[in-house]
Amino acid sequence: MSVLVTGGAGFIGSHMVLELLDAGEDVLVLDNLSTGFRWAVPAEAKFVEGDVGDHNLVRRLLRHNTIDAIIHFAGSIVVPDSVVDPLGYYLNNTCKSRTLIAAAVESKVPHFIFSSTAAVYGIAEVDPVTENVDLRPISPYGSSKLMTEIMLRDTANAYPLRYVALRYFNVSGADPKGRSGQSTPKATHLIKVASQAALGERPFLEVFGTDYATPDGTCIRDYIHVTDLVRAHLEALRYLRAGGKSEVLNCGYGEGFSVLDVISAVKRVAKTDFPVKICGRRAGDPASLVAGANRIHEVLGWEPRLNDLDTIVGHSLAWERRLRDGRRAAS
Repeated sequence: MSVLVTGGAGFIGSHMVLELLDAGEDVLVLDNLSTGFRWAVPAEAKFVEGDVGDHNLVRRLLRHNTIDAIIHFAGSIVVPDSVVDPLGYYLNNTCKSRTLIAAAVESKVPHFIFSSTAAVYGIAEVDPVTENVDLRPISPYGSSKLMTEIMLRDTANAYPLRYVALRYFNVSGADPKGRSGQSTPKATHLIKVASQAALGERPFLEVFGTDYATPDGTCIRDYIHVTDLVRAHLEALRYLRAGGKSEVLNCGYGEGFSVLDVISAVKRVAKTDFPVKICGRRAGDPASLVAGANRIHEVLGWEPRLNDLDTIVGHSLAWERRLRDGRRAAS
């Protein structure tokens, strides 16, 4: 049997492909390369360039390949952009997910793993936030992902489809072996842009808001290493194949770091300093978002291996150096 990975040429998707191949799985990648990179997909995986919203294409791929699971990453992920372009986010994240789910039902694909987000919680009333709190997203990004969760729930109640939706917290780091990393030029991930500033690739780093109700006034987030994250997906796949019921699970470490904590870690690991510019708040940013992570351990038996901020930063810095050196060699 094979696994279809949508968005498999992107940051998290490419790491998922590596994890699946390392586990001996056959992998088919579908990506339109709007933000992903063809070189990020290993030669051992089959690759099709196309859009997850193309129903005929997806149905044809599912029909002609022995797919028993779909791992769905394709979509748009920048919270402030979703505030500016809500309809674009509802198209990419909700409408196209509906098309994919419908094709899975038609083709009798039994297992579905969905890349959801902690943004479904909005401004949570508890810290850390658990899966059973009220869902009140404050951005179109969070709403678009929540709509897909709802579609999966209702579809699983009507058809023989079981799923795991993993609500990501802040995904960071890079493959420890240096095979993949966050490569999008305009990425907004804090550890990536801080690493770029440390390497002189940015003139300064912007901090968006220092007046939040947190100890140092900056936002607090739960940073999870991308390799630990994709390993959780592999555990979810094994869980579903073993007959597990549908689940929605937080995917984080249960520990938060502020923006200033992260900046200090990057400066410490890189052994350098860089300018920091204080700016106003961005739309759609809650003050604190930390995972209540007990259930993912209980349900999947998943345990993190890289849950150390300096380790995450070190792998990010190594990847940024590789990208920088590659650009210099090509110029």
